[in-house]
Amino acid sequence: MEKRPFITKEQAEQIALKYPTPFHLYDEEGIRENAKRVAQAFSWNKGFREYFAVKANPNPFLMKILHEHGCGCDCSSLTELMLSETIGVTGEEVMFSSNDTPAEEFVKAADMGAIINLDDITQIGVLENILGTLPQKICCRFNPGGVFSISNSIMDNPGDAKYGMTQSQVFEAFRILKKKGVKEFGLHAFLCSNTVSNEYYPMLAKILFELAVRLKEETGAHISFINLSGGVGIPYTPDQEPNDILAIGEGVRRVYEEVLTPAGMGDVAIYTEMGRFMMGPYGCLVTRAINEKHIYKEYVGVDACAVNLMRPAMYGAYHHITVLGKEDAPADHVYDVTGSLCENNDKFAIDRKLPEIAIGDLLVIHDTGAHGFSMGYNYNGKLRSAEILWTADHTAKLIRRAETPEDYFATFDCFDFYEQLAK
Repeated sequence: MEKRPFITKEQAEQIALKYPTPFHLYDEEGIRENAKRVAQAFSWNKGFREYFAVKANPNPFLMKILHEHGCGCDCSSLTELMLSETIGVTGEEVMFSSNDTPAEEFVKAADMGAIINLDDITQIGVLENILGTLPQKICCRFNPGGVFSISNSIMDNPGDAKYGMTQSQVFEAFRILKKKGVKEFGLHAFLCSNTVSNEYYPMLAKILFELAVRLKEETGAHISFINLSGGVGIPYTPDQEPNDILAIGEGVRRVYEEVLTPAGMGDVAIYTEMGRFMMGPYGCLVTRAINEKHIYKEYVGVDACAVNLMRPAMYGAYHHITVLGKEDAPADHVYDVTGSLCENNDKFAIDRKLPEIAIGDLLVIHDTGAHGFSMGYNYNGKLRSAEILWTADHTAKLIRRAETPEDYFATFDCFDFYEQLAK
């Protein structure tokens, strides 16, 4: 699959005149069209809702766009709950999926009327002590343990993950919760991340649907929804074929009719909580080449660094790079593309074949719409960049300004930086 930027060199240069590089740029039209496809893929299920994983991109402007297309918010912290509330997403449009949860976060989720997804059986007593009484609707997170495979390929190792309950714990949790007056139940599981396979959701659905039937039969619990969580990935490399969300939705429908409908559970709502699939391909990091170095390798230094995009440094993750204006030029040079942090892993690409890069060229680093800006930090005193929405009418709208030194120093309440600087 050929990867092409959603802006031209000329458009990017115009944006950079007002908002200097580096900046994250998001494609509004792409986000909206993708949200429509997801809704279409699961339109066969009356209660379907996508709960956007806020951790993937906690920008209220982008969250509002998705909410306009029927998406709720999957939150995992107090500030994510507050963000959702601020844009008017409350009640059962919010799924609170956390772990090692502070008491105040359970309180906030309950006050908002969010659906609470319990990560561990011990949280039942904790939640009851905090709230006084349990919510009428509650979800439990299941971890099947072992390894998870698709087509004989090991995808991930749930048994090594800190999340969720064992099968026996889920059964016990349902019994305890039912005895304590809970009326509606949900079931949730996340088995692997960034699967580029149309098989993942249907396989996960079969595991959860069969477990749900057993839970209903053995505990008498009324299961009103099943949350397939996230894990549906995107093709970071050009040689990967993207997931077909319509085929995925159809695969889940077939399993639904095979397992749930015959068991009298044809009214169960299907939920998803995708982050990467909803936003990843519709964001990019725009950065400018500012230095070059010729030692044992050829280096191009850009004005972005791992502060702006941590995934390559943290995971060795691949992000495709386009040199704007040279999309069709031969990739006949080999570079390490680096940032300026005092860390040798601060590299966006290693031994990458690219067209010849000149100082001043704009580079687009693809697929940063999820887990891009959101994983930013301030190491080396670096400041996080602006976020800009490339609107449907092809204008640039600032949706988060770049940080300033004043922002960096603002939390030093016990030290007046500027007063000391003046002395």
